Amino acid sequence: MTATSSASTHPLSLSADDRAQVEQVEQLARRGAGSLELLMDGLDAPSWAVRRAVVGALARLGTVAVPPLRDVLSHRRDSEARLAAAVEALVASSGDVEVSLEPLAEGQNPAVVCDIAQVLGRRRSRRSVPLLARLTVHADDNVAVAAIEALGRVGGGAAVDALLAALGSGNFFRIFPAIDVLGRCGDPIVVPALLGLLSDPFYALEAARALGRTGQEAAVPALVGLLRKGNDALVRVAAVALVDIHEAQVQRFGGARAVQSSLRADGDGALLGRRLSQGINGADSAEKVALARLLGWVGGQDAAAGLLKLLDAADPAVARAAATGLAELGSDADAQLLQALRDGDSARRRVLLPLVGRRTASVPEVLLCLDDRDASVRALAAETLSRIGDPQAVPALFRRLVDEDPRVVQASVGAIQSLGSEATEELALQAARSPDGRLRRAALRIIAYFGYPRGLEVLLQAMRDPDERLRDAAIYGLPFIEDPRAVDALLTAAQHESERTRAAAMRALGQTEKEARITSTLLGGLNDRDPWVRYYACQSLGKLNEEAAADAIVALADDSAGQVRVAVVDALAHMHTEGAMAALRRAASSADADVRRAALLGLGVARRPDALPVLMEAVASEDAATRLVALSAVAEYETAETLPALLRAASDRDDSVRSAAVGFLATRPGVPATQALVSLLGDMTLRERVVSALALPVDGRLPGLLTALEAADEMTASLLVASLARMHRADARAALLQTLVAASPAGRRAAAPAVAALATVEAREALERASTHDEDPEVRRACLLALGR
Repeated sequence: MTATSSASTHPLSLSADDRAQVEQVEQLARRGAGSLELLMDGLDAPSWAVRRAVVGALARLGTVAVPPLRDVLSHRRDSEARLAAAVEALVASSGDVEVSLEPLAEGQNPAVVCDIAQVLGRRRSRRSVPLLARLTVHADDNVAVAAIEALGRVGGGAAVDALLAALGSGNFFRIFPAIDVLGRCGDPIVVPALLGLLSDPFYALEAARALGRTGQEAAVPALVGLLRKGNDALVRVAAVALVDIHEAQVQRFGGARAVQSSLRADGDGALLGRRLSQGINGADSAEKVALARLLGWVGGQDAAAGLLKLLDAADPAVARAAATGLAELGSDADAQLLQALRDGDSARRRVLLPLVGRRTASVPEVLLCLDDRDASVRALAAETLSRIGDPQAVPALFRRLVDEDPRVVQASVGAIQSLGSEATEELALQAARSPDGRLRRAALRIIAYFGYPRGLEVLLQAMRDPDERLRDAAIYGLPFIEDPRAVDALLTAAQHESERTRAAAMRALGQTEKEARITSTLLGGLNDRDPWVRYYACQSLGKLNEEAAADAIVALADDSAGQVRVAVVDALAHMHTEGAMAALRRAASSADADVRRAALLGLGVARRPDALPVLMEAVASEDAATRLVALSAVAEYETAETLPALLRAASDRDDSVRSAAVGFLATRPGVPATQALVSLLGDMTLRERVVSALALPVDGRLPGLLTALEAADEMTASLLVASLARMHRADARAALLQTLVAASPAGRRAAAPAVAALATVEAREALERASTHDEDPEVRRACLLALGR
C-alpha cells in the first residue's frame, strides 16, 4: 500500500490522495486476514486520516492482528506515529489482547511496559488488575505511574485497593498520581486515606482537590476545617473542593445541602467569612467563583463585604457568582447592598438591582436608580420596583414614560401595570391628555391594560388624532372596554383610509366577541388591497373560530404575500372542517418554509390520524427548524409510531431537535418511554438532560427505572440512582430502598449512598442488613461506608 499524501485545503477535509488511500484501506479490510501485512504497513502512513482508517481495520480483524501489533510495541519502536497507531488499534481491538500482552509486561524495557499498561487501562480490563497492581511497585517510576493511571481507568474494588497501597509507597512520583486517580474514581472508600494526607503539608493541596473530586459528603467536615485553619492557598483549594462535592451531591441526590449545613454548623460564621474573603487575594477565576458561592452560604457582614468586592471582577462568571451569593445572603447583605446602590456607578447598579429583594425599605435607593444616566439601569430599576410591589413608586414611574430610551418606557409601563394603585387611573387619564405624544401612547396602553371605563373617551379622542401611532394605541385598547361604543369605533376604523389603521382594527376585532357584523367586517378585510389588513383579518377569523369563513380563508392560500399565507394556515388550524384540514395537508408540503411549519403545527393541534404520515415525513426533513416543528406535532399523538420517532430524533444532528426529543420523552408516560430514555444514557452530549428527564415522576417511570437497575452496569446504575434520588417523593424513596436488594450488584452499590442520604430509620436499617447479608463484598463495603464505618 502506498503511503503518500498531499496537503488538503482545509484541516478537516481529505485530499484526493487521502480519500483514495482510505478507500484502499477499506478494500483491504474487506479481504480479511490475507491483507494483514499490507494493513500493518499502513501504520506508517504520513496522513493521520489514513492511519485512523488502518487502526479501525486492524481493530476489526480481532485476534489475528494482535501478534503483529504486539511486535510493534516490543521491536519496532523507531516511529512515534507507528507506535501510537499500534496502541490505538490494540485498545479498540475485538480480539484477545490481554492474553497476548500480559506476558510482555514482565519484560525489562520500561517503555514497552508503559505502553502495555496504557492499553490494558484504556481497555478497562478487569482481568489485568492483578498485573497492573504489581506494576505499581515496579522499579521504574514511569511504569508505576502508567499502571496507576491504568488502574484508575479500570476502577472497581481491587483496582482501588492497589491505588490505596500506592499512597503508602513513600515515593513522591507515585503518590501524587495516585492521589489524583483516587479522587477521580469517586469511590467513598478512598476518603479516609485522602483525609489522612491533609495533615501533610507536602500533599495537603492535592489531597484536598482529590477529596472534592470524589464528591463524597464524608469529606466535608475536614474541608470546612481547612477553611478555618489553613493558609490562603489551602482555603482556596478547599473552597473549590467543597463546591465540587456540592455539585456532585446535587447531581446524585437532587437538592443536597450538606456543604451549606456544615458551614452553618461550624459555630463561627464570622471567622469563616473573614477567611474566605482573605482568600480572594491571589485567587484565580475558578477559585473566586467557589469562594463567592461559599460566602453566600456562610452569610454575615464579612461575607457580604467579600462578595461586594468580587462584583467588580473582570471575569463575568465571578461577578455572576458574587451576585448569586449576595442574593443568598438575604437580609445579611441589605445594608451594604443598599449603600452600594446609593453610591455605586452604573456598572455596579446593573449587577446589584436584580439582587434587591421584595422589601419596601429598598424603594428609596431603587428610585434613585430611575435617574441613572445608563438606560439599562433605569429599565432595571423599573423592573425592580415592579418586583418589590410598593404602589408608592407609581408616580415616579409615570415620569419615566417620556424617557428617550424605549426599553425604559416599556419597563415603566410594565411596572405600572403590575403595581396598580388608587392613583394609577387618574395619572393615566391625565397623561392621556398630554400634548407629548410619547406620554399619551404609554398612557393609552395603561388604560387599555386596566380597561378603565372612564378611559373610553380619551381612546375615542385618540382615534381621531392624525398621529397613526396614537390611533394604533387607542385601537389596541378598545376591545378591553366593555361599552358598545368601543366595538362601533373598531368597525368604523376598519374602513379607515389608512392601511395601518385598518390593519390595527382587524387585529383588535379578533379580541372581541363573535357577532355577525364583526364577521362581515373581517370577511371584507380578506379582500383588502393591503396585505397586512388581509393578514390580521384572516388571523382574527381564526381566533374567533369562525368556521363559516373557512372557504374564504382557503381562497387566500396562494396569496402573493407570504405573511398572509402563514395567517391562512394559522387560522385553519383553529377550524375542524374537512376543507380546512385538506388545505393544511397541502400547505405542509409548501415551498414556503414558514407556511410549511405553520401547517405542521396546525396539523399537530388537530391530532387527526390521517395527518400523522404527513408529520412523520416532515420529521425527516433536511431543514432542522421543520424537523423540530414536526416533532412537536408528532409528540402529541398516542400511537405506536410516536415513540420510535422520538427516539430517532434524540440522535438528530441538530442539538435543538435532540433536546426537544428528550423533553418529549421526559413527559411521556409509560415504561417504554422510560426504557427509551435509559437507552440514551450512553450519549455524553445528552446524559445530563436524560438524567433530569428520568427524574420526572410520570406514570411508569419508577417501574421502568427499577427494571433497568436489575441489569445495570456501574455507569448506568449511578445515573439511574441519581434520577430516583432527585424525585424527592415517597414512592421514589421506597424505590431506592428496593434497589438496595433487587438491583444488579452495580445498582446496589450505587444505591447505598443515596439510601444513606435519606437519613431515615428505615434507610439505616436497610443499610445495616445489606452490610452484613448482601452476597457481593463490594456492596457490603459500600453499605458500611454509607453508614460511616
